[in-house]
Amino acid sequence: MNITSNFHRSGFSQERLGRLSKALEGYVERDEFAGIITLIHRHGELAHVDTIGWQDKEARLPIQRDTIVRLASMTKPIIAVAALTLVEEGKIHLFDPVDKWLPELANRMVMRDPNGSPENVYPSPRAITLHDLLTYRPGIGWGKSSLGSSLLALAAAPIANALQIPNAEHLAPDAWIARIGEFPLAYEPGTRWLYHTASDILGILLTRVTGKPLEVALRERIFEPLGMVDTSFVVPPEKRNRLAVLYKPTPEGRLAVLDHPQTTGWAEPPLFASGGAGLVSTADDYLRFARMLLGKGALDGVRVLSRKTVEAMTTDYLTPEQHTHATFALSTNEMWANRGFGYGVQVVTKQTGLGPSVGTFGWPGGLGTAWYVDPREDLVALILLQYQNAIVAADWRNKIGDDFLTLTYQAIND
Repeated sequence: MNITSNFHRSGFSQERLGRLSKALEGYVERDEFAGIITLIHRHGELAHVDTIGWQDKEARLPIQRDTIVRLASMTKPIIAVAALTLVEEGKIHLFDPVDKWLPELANRMVMRDPNGSPENVYPSPRAITLHDLLTYRPGIGWGKSSLGSSLLALAAAPIANALQIPNAEHLAPDAWIARIGEFPLAYEPGTRWLYHTASDILGILLTRVTGKPLEVALRERIFEPLGMVDTSFVVPPEKRNRLAVLYKPTPEGRLAVLDHPQTTGWAEPPLFASGGAGLVSTADDYLRFARMLLGKGALDGVRVLSRKTVEAMTTDYLTPEQHTHATFALSTNEMWANRGFGYGVQVVTKQTGLGPSVGTFGWPGGLGTAWYVDPREDLVALILLQYQNAIVAADWRNKIGDDFLTLTYQAIND
């Protein structure tokens, strides 16, 4: 696609965006990643597209703009939006207990010491609400507690396989939520941000409120209205030739195949469609989702959420104390120093260096997928690659993330 004519309208310097392309090409040339897709959209124009390297390095199959990728945790914001559509329809309320739909989570007990015995508990002072789930503060989830390894083992396939989680239990949704209900809470609802589990719970909540499978509920509420034609929990046979190979690092620092289109875990509908990390998509599909949120809930005349709901979604709800908590073993106490968390998305609360403005929101995926919506700059930036644990604790484990943002923002020319 020739987008040269869009540079003036988008406010980007074509020459300066060339620096971005050159830097990304270096990562492929050095064999750090097999293939990279980027899209940058600003002022209503597609300003930049890069497709660098390989969809399948061994077969020398170039990566394409319509290559299908595993979103991993970029699934989470989609689940949050779907849940918010239920709030707008009056089918569920933000601050009501979810016990009506999720009785397995009613009458919770809380551990006296999150790192201690699950037997030493007291009754929770209140029930879990939708607001708790959307802000990842139901009191249970991935993070620092003695429940951590047990909850990690409940990650659903196929993402559990892609992350090579040991001893993963593969349960159907009702059995999974019943298993979650057997645990006490590590913290009282609302008091601590914990990762991932809340989004899988939200997926089950969506199926119970709508009475439909999660795939159908998402298709009706988000994918079809926005024209997201390649977003799903499964890659059907006719699209398998567009699925990127997922790679992992070897001890020698090379690329090894972890999930291949011919044997992919995404070939069949999953036993448990993970609201936390199960979807596949394309760059253009996710761009439409991001542009809808940049458009305050509407895209091309189709409204998914109201402006006020998007404002609520992109508000930081973490308390001052919660901003001091290191959530993951690999994260530092500064994890929330310059960002907060809304409903399924992180929100930049302080600009750090040459990068996203205050108010920028998004959430990345551990297999190397990230998106940024910067309302102040009227900008959406998207980078997709397929590499195990490229992002951990919401931060890139490689300089490519910093390069992508720095070289995108330095190219703004208006």
